[in-house]
Amino acid sequence: MKKLCKDFLKCGILGWCLEILVSGAEALRRQDKTLTCHTSLWMFPIYGCACLIGPVYRILKHLPKTVRGLIYMTGIFSVEYATGRFLDKKGQCPWSYQKSPWNISHVIRLDFAPAWFLIGLLFEKAVAANDSRT
Repeated sequence: MKKLCKDFLKCGILGWCLEILVSGAEALRRQDKTLTCHTSLWMFPIYGCACLIGPVYRILKHLPKTVRGLIYMTGIFSVEYATGRFLDKKGQCPWSYQKSPWNISHVIRLDFAPAWFLIGLLFEKAVAANDSRT
């Protein structure tokens, strides 16, 4: 349980950092000289849920990386959809993809699949590192 809590914190921080880098890169692409980045406090526990990749990895580690990445991607989409819908119903969702033709219910974008695939494997590496059970 202690490892799961540490991994929750690690994944929450890693997710925040990735979101800051991505939103900063988006500001750079828009030629916004302030390079303003953004995230939300809501995102920390959402990214923290990636700690569950650790126990899943211990079950799936015999599978090819491609299969594991697809499973993580599906899990990330599921969490993003569930939390997005929940927060949206409360008027507190920090993201909206309504302008994208690839959106589902404004809370997930199917064109993010390659990114979630890679980020799932990144989270795997973060939570499986130094794990004596791997």
